[in-house]
Amino acid sequence: MRDTFVKTLVELAKENKNIELVTGDLGFGVLKPYWEAVPNQFTNAGIAEQNMTALAAGMALEGKNVFTYSIGNFPTLRCVEQIRNDCCYHNANVKIVCVGGGFVYGSLGMSHHATEDIAIMRALPNMVVLAPGDLTEAEAATKAIAEYNGTCYLRLGRGGEKRIHEKIDNFQIGKAIKVKDGAKVAIFSTGAIFEEVDEAVELLKEKGIDPEVYTFPTVKPIDRKVILDSAEKFDLITTVEEHNVVGGFGSAVAEVMAENPQNAKLLKIGLEDTYSSKVGSQKYLRSQFGIDAKGIANKILEKI
Repeated sequence: MRDTFVKTLVELAKENKNIELVTGDLGFGVLKPYWEAVPNQFTNAGIAEQNMTALAAGMALEGKNVFTYSIGNFPTLRCVEQIRNDCCYHNANVKIVCVGGGFVYGSLGMSHHATEDIAIMRALPNMVVLAPGDLTEAEAATKAIAEYNGTCYLRLGRGGEKRIHEKIDNFQIGKAIKVKDGAKVAIFSTGAIFEEVDEAVELLKEKGIDPEVYTFPTVKPIDRKVILDSAEKFDLITTVEEHNVVGGFGSAVAEVMAENPQNAKLLKIGLEDTYSSKVGSQKYLRSQFGIDAKGIANKILEKI
């Protein structure tokens, strides 16, 4: 996803001289194509994410369209106050890009596990939150936020994600995307965890369950219509996220369903209000917390 993001941003920056990329002293191997293509639209703010965010807000208020870039929690939780006061409060044209949502940097320990970021970012007024599920969504989301006038958070995987869509017609911020039709059960997924959902669907089919599947590349604003229509149509809605279930994507879906009670039950799959004291690969940590394909399928079967 990060390579797709950079490639897309290079194309956009060549056409729009107001686009700026500010990095927190990270990603040089990945960002090299950008600074070589548009060196005058690139700044290294150093390992000073609070300053990076305040700088971006100032640039935005002077007419620039600024992307900040770092890994894991560094561009978000480390500088929440600056995001809140400098960016969101002024509705500044700042796009906060996190590479490494969830357990991408699992081997570096809890400090690098981005598992509360969606909840915190979506709680901020004037903030749009996106978590694309594949390369095609990442490209479309990058273009969409570049055109959006205001503060956005873009949560990316690191690399190697599967491609869900060959193309997306009419990608819109705030709209879910149907991946497949199904019956009785609907699965909503956000972010790169979709690769596990895709495998879980095949496991469920072996048990005679054929769920309908949607990706939600936008968590805020949430696609209320898809949620409410699904709540009428299906017996069970399952949300899947590589994130804490408290305040995250599942909570956003739950809020909509609670305000408009329907027949469907809700199952939220994610981290159960905990930190990981374990370290290891992303795949390993997903399995440890039951958010791999097998864990997702088993939890749905148990709920049914």
